[in-house]
Amino acid sequence: MKAVESNFLFFLIRRVVNAFITLILLILIVFVLIHVILPTPQAMAKVYIGGAHYTTAALNAVIARYGLDQPLYVQFMSYVYNALTGNFGMDSLYRVPEMQLLDKFIPITLEFVLIATVLQVFLGVLTGGLAAMWRGGVPDWVIKALYLVAWAAPVFLLATLMQFVFAYDLKVLPALNLANPTLTPPKAITGYPLIDAALSGDWPYFDSVLKHMVLPVFSIAIAGFGLTTRMMRSSSVEVFDKDYVKLAYMKGMSNRRVLFGTVFRNAMIPIITLTAIQFGFAVAGAVVIEDVFLYKGMGFFLYQSVTNLDYVAILSTTIIIGISVIVANFVADLLYAVVDPRVRLE
Repeated sequence: MKAVESNFLFFLIRRVVNAFITLILLILIVFVLIHVILPTPQAMAKVYIGGAHYTTAALNAVIARYGLDQPLYVQFMSYVYNALTGNFGMDSLYRVPEMQLLDKFIPITLEFVLIATVLQVFLGVLTGGLAAMWRGGVPDWVIKALYLVAWAAPVFLLATLMQFVFAYDLKVLPALNLANPTLTPPKAITGYPLIDAALSGDWPYFDSVLKHMVLPVFSIAIAGFGLTTRMMRSSSVEVFDKDYVKLAYMKGMSNRRVLFGTVFRNAMIPIITLTAIQFGFAVAGAVVIEDVFLYKGMGFFLYQSVTNLDYVAILSTTIIIGISVIVANFVADLLYAVVDPRVRLE
């Protein structure tokens, strides 16, 4: 028992160290990009000031305030500290602390991205399992065709088609915005629109947010479920060939009981790690999806920052997205180690 606990503790420490090193490397890349785009202290100071009008005295004041004339290693250490403590400076476009804007936009994106990831994995696991059960048959080929078409289609094209069909043609779902603009949002408690509406008992707003979330969520889920489908099919095929599955059929168990009771339980292990990858795809897809649906979350904020050359917002958002993907991979590694103890010994 002590050996098992020791192995898990060593595995946990190793994964924490790896995650921290990855985070530092990410910040280093962003830091290098800053100094490639803005090679002089004066150029960086102009970004911090924002606007087209500035004086030499104002530039020198900003340079002194942020230490932009310090050696690069000093600036990097300061940048790492500020990034890890959430101090990204003032937004050059909105003229408020950058973290204040991120606190507003991150929960909006995170809420629907998490739902999209869950739906994406659910669709992939279900279709992959069914394709494995009927491998070589018509259902297998139909599922392959569906996910290959969805996978090959650009996410913005898929989102636009869904918007035209379900919002503009059938008129069963709203086309744009986070919620009905005529409704007053409830008081921000957690920052997550659905949760805040539920906690406040504002069910009309809750219903509106839920309806507006359907198209963005399904756009991401349908665009990315193919990877899970392929992995699940491959893993399930291996499980179907195991002796204990053949024994289950010999006992007279139905396809449904074998698939959901035996195959899924053993074939799901690789999907745990894949879920972190799917989350990364979903976050990346959110940048495009939010612009299509005017869903004003972090992706929409990043798009607006790029179009307005708001470098402070671009770089801070990039770091936040990177951190979210690193954390997702870290959690997936821990879950994988819990489900399959052999991973701890690798």
